Amino acid sequence: MQERAVLTRQAVILGAAKSFEKVGYSASLGTILQHAGVTKGAMYFHFASKEELAHAVIDAQHGMAMEGTRLVAFHSDTAVDTLVLVSQEMARQLVTEPIARGGMRLTMEIGSIQGPIEKPYLDWIGSITQVALQAAEDGDIVEGTDVDALARFIVGSFTGVQILSEMLTGRADLYERLSQMWSLVLPTVVHESKLAHVMRLAASAPRTWEPVPV
Repeated sequence: MQERAVLTRQAVILGAAKSFEKVGYSASLGTILQHAGVTKGAMYFHFASKEELAHAVIDAQHGMAMEGTRLVAFHSDTAVDTLVLVSQEMARQLVTEPIARGGMRLTMEIGSIQGPIEKPYLDWIGSITQVALQAAEDGDIVEGTDVDALARFIVGSFTGVQILSEMLTGRADLYERLSQMWSLVLPTVVHESKLAHVMRLAASAPRTWEPVPV
């Protein structure tokens, strides 16, 4: 029964994410239930309101993003590689994962109504700051670079790139636009000895990461 409850909750979140992705926070309960394939009673067993469900989708998207960051860091050879590869993983999630797309749309929509939803962005900035600090310690970032400012710039730039890509092409060109972003940023912050390698990495297609061994 516990396993079934977990699966039902996951189905509700996924169904809600698909609905919110298409029409935003105004998605009807009927549409959410249709996408989730569950009854109204099953949904209300897990979530007391549409608002609570929407925040669960945001939390799921945030968890997916943080797990992606952890996987990339585990598999990357260097921290400076991680800076690029994490952004590619975030892009891959937005292209392939309904929860990522639904959660991203909700973060902006609910934030505009109820006030900014800061935690996902602050956590993302924090994780990128730690990666940038390690890259600086490794000597792969140009000496004197403000890593806090760099982390905020990377997160802000990615956010803008993905929003513009969504508005103009439905994110069909997101990988290309992300590569262009890095082609402008990397020459200003990456040490000359690593620049060619990281530029090639930024021009490559996103990859799927193996789970971290337990």
